[in-house]
Amino acid sequence: MKTYAILAIDDEKDMLTTYESILKKKYQLSLAENASEALTAIENNEPDLLLLDLRMPETDGLELLKKIRPLYPEIDIIVVSASKDIADAVEAMKLGAIDYISKPFEVSELLITIEKALEKHALIKENYYLKEMLKETTSYCNLIGQSQVMRRVFSTIEKVAPTESTILIHGESGTGKELVARAIHQKSRRSDKPFVAVNCAAIPENLLESELFGHERGSFTGAHDRKLGKFELADEGTLFLDEIGCMSAAMQSKLLRVLEHKIIERLGGEKGVKVDVRIISATNIDFQKSIDEGKFRADLFYRLNVIPIELPPLRERKDDTRLLAEYFVKKFNKELNKNITSIADATLDDLVGYDWPGNVRELQNIIERAVVLSSGETLEGLDLPIAKEKKRSASSDANLNSTLAEYEKELILEALRASKSNHSKAARRLGIPRSTLNSRMESLGLD
Repeated sequence: MKTYAILAIDDEKDMLTTYESILKKKYQLSLAENASEALTAIENNEPDLLLLDLRMPETDGLELLKKIRPLYPEIDIIVVSASKDIADAVEAMKLGAIDYISKPFEVSELLITIEKALEKHALIKENYYLKEMLKETTSYCNLIGQSQVMRRVFSTIEKVAPTESTILIHGESGTGKELVARAIHQKSRRSDKPFVAVNCAAIPENLLESELFGHERGSFTGAHDRKLGKFELADEGTLFLDEIGCMSAAMQSKLLRVLEHKIIERLGGEKGVKVDVRIISATNIDFQKSIDEGKFRADLFYRLNVIPIELPPLRERKDDTRLLAEYFVKKFNKELNKNITSIADATLDDLVGYDWPGNVRELQNIIERAVVLSSGETLEGLDLPIAKEKKRSASSDANLNSTLAEYEKELILEALRASKSNHSKAARRLGIPRSTLNSRMESLGLD
């Protein structure tokens, strides 16, 4: 597993010491006390993530952010600051920061924010590799595919991106719903503004309201300072609400009110805050069933589903399976210092023939395991456990009589081996008369 590199930038030595105690064991951590040291550290060893203070002498965090972002667009930046000025947080997000944490912070909050940021960093980087390798014929805004169904998705994105309509993306887990949302944002008039993603299923129900709408200091136990919610951080940009079908009834009601009035209320706040946010949501549930069962509000569904996009599972775009498999082999070749030059035709057939319930994510995991276990230059079917599953699946569809006959033959042969070819003993092991055994052996062609 890759060890991610983090650069923490803060003019307070105590703060840097705190970062060291929290992060050094898990991450490759570098420290910088000012903008000059930070730029040198980035140039010498480009990190995956920056933790950036805003209030620093000489060059402050916002000025440093302006310098870093155009030079190193692939580095994610989390602002960690004691600034009470909300305008600073909004400006930082507009300049390219992906999140904002107020000092003093809870250690758990910092760790969770970093972990989420690095997960997205890995996903974006992975799709960057895909784009570079396949951009001539198959890439569209980090989405990979040349099948007809994916081309329809690309066409839909082109049509809906310039609008301000809310969009609901429906697709199974692992199909790339967030990548579609990012593509819509990139193609929209809001592309230079923040894209903020929230996984509604990953946040406990009692914390989701604070996560979305923010809170005021003292609004609940542990609220040591004002916290901006994702709606404010995404102001003038796009807010992606993943797994929205998991939202509670109370939160559905509050979200509907925000969509209608474009005003949010922070927890503990006394006045509303106007926001300008485009909503893109995603789910893998059957919304009609959820509505019929009273689990999801029909009026909220109609608000979210102005423009629906159906993202096909991998089994419905088998033309892309071979393409993705070859990409993942090249990717893990590089990461694992392997020298696999090709995939055997039979193995590719196995991959294309499999249904992939886990979609692209499952395909990636299977290929990684196969590359790790492979010792040759060609990836063979034996390296792919999925090939055996496919064969078992195929055999289950075969003629029932043939399958039972093979199973019966194996049982008889095993009994004969255990009894050293003594038919009487073999018959007793099988619980049948010897005459029946002889008859079945003759019928099955066993001499």
